[in-house]
Amino acid sequence: MYALFSPLLGRSMIASLRGILLEKNPDTIVIEAGGVGYAVTVTAAAQRALPAPGAEARLLIYTHAVQDGPLQLFGFAEPEERRMFETLLTVQGVGPKAAAAILSGLPIGDLVRAIRAADVTTLTRIRGVGRKTAERMAVELRDKIGMAAGTGREASAVFPLPRSLPPGRRGEVFGALQALGYRANEFEAILSALDESKPTPDLIKEALAAMRRK
Repeated sequence: MYALFSPLLGRSMIASLRGILLEKNPDTIVIEAGGVGYAVTVTAAAQRALPAPGAEARLLIYTHAVQDGPLQLFGFAEPEERRMFETLLTVQGVGPKAAAAILSGLPIGDLVRAIRAADVTTLTRIRGVGRKTAERMAVELRDKIGMAAGTGREASAVFPLPRSLPPGRRGEVFGALQALGYRANEFEAILSALDESKPTPDLIKEALAAMRRK
């Protein structure tokens, strides 16, 4: 497990977790990493991708800070699902729990098509999504996500399928840089030059410094 310091939060931002899956419930799981058990809210897709309890699991994480409260962790199996989650958070009235429920209610491709088509009927079939929220999603997200008009390209045109993560600490750096919003083609060449004997946080700093020098 590794964490990135966020000056906006004034505390650590957890970008991914890797450890032993202790509990697997319908909407939440517990992963033990470094001797600490982390409770994570997961989407339906992430839930399906997890192994049985007792096995090692890895999740990409979105960290939500609550004023005067503990950090809330939301877990995803793939980078494009986390990007979609973050995009849903830009909609007025959609918080992290609602965004996770929306992703569990429809596959990303179907969700994208419904938003692009302003298909309020389909969107309101998602648990917890009322007509006003569905209309806001259609209006506020239509130009941000989805199929390119007239091309018939699927959601992967906007949320490309992830490449295989490099092994070891380079994979952790890869995930951290993606969590910060960088694209793989911006840093893949840098990863091969990293010394994996160093701690992951140091490698992340080196990668960011190398990217600034480009």
